[in-house]
Amino acid sequence: MTPRDASDANDNANDDAKENAKENAKDSRWSDLDRPPLNTAALRRALVREDGLWRDVEVVQRTGSTNSDLVALATEEKANEGTVLVAEEQDAGRGRLDRQWTAPARSGLFFSVLLKPAGVPVERWGWLPLLTGVAVATGLSRAAGVDTALKWPNDLLVTVGGEERKAGGILAERAGTDGVVVGIGINVTLREDELPVPGAGSLALAGAVSTDRDTVLRAVLRSLEQWYERWRAAEGDPARSGLQETYAAGCATLGRVVRAELPGGRSITGEAVAVDGDGRLVIATEEGVQEPVGAGDVVHLRPA
Repeated sequence: MTPRDASDANDNANDDAKENAKENAKDSRWSDLDRPPLNTAALRRALVREDGLWRDVEVVQRTGSTNSDLVALATEEKANEGTVLVAEEQDAGRGRLDRQWTAPARSGLFFSVLLKPAGVPVERWGWLPLLTGVAVATGLSRAAGVDTALKWPNDLLVTVGGEERKAGGILAERAGTDGVVVGIGINVTLREDELPVPGAGSLALAGAVSTDRDTVLRAVLRSLEQWYERWRAAEGDPARSGLQETYAAGCATLGRVVRAELPGGRSITGEAVAVDGDGRLVIATEEGVQEPVGAGDVVHLRPA
């Protein structure tokens, strides 16, 4: 080997070492001291009880999508109701309409839960994303001191500098014949320069009194357990469980002029006047017609 060959070899080795160091730093649990890892053991001690809903809490460092992972486990009957799967980082997180959800490692809460609402008619399972929205908003208010509004059907809104911004979302998917996996994503400590889109927000940007992810996750899961058990005890009846009234009270979409982009390319514009017993958004058009919308993308056109 010539001196030049030896020099080139050393340079390549140094480059490889630098790349390895970068990867190791990225994987390190302590690579960002402002964003400590979740404490799995403490979460299990706080949430898993013999008489409770949550049966297991697992935290993984990185995955594509907690929803995809948990749906697969449930479909293969390898997960029980009450399983909670949390990822410190997702690189293929999904929202409604297959929109991507990405964020820096440990900057948010990205988790999915498996629910099997036995005794609740399947036609009422559509309330689960709305129920989850109410539970998350309640948990965030208690643990982070952030007033969270709900955009129908499943966006979590916070106020940043007087502007309404999306700080989280919910995605529910069927899992097997008797289960539903509900995925939740919440931006916790994202800074302005880290936001995926200009209209996004985070708990930190909204002035949260606490951004401790362990505390926030515990509060959200406890709230979800309470609302789920209440709804299930009422056999999924949204009125009897109080869910329909509570959702309407916290829904920022009601009372606003909205445009609903419907499947098939059709759209309707009008005032959002109610959420009906099936969880659909009722829109009153200028023609005097009240049209219920069960699926679609809703755009807020102006404040209430």
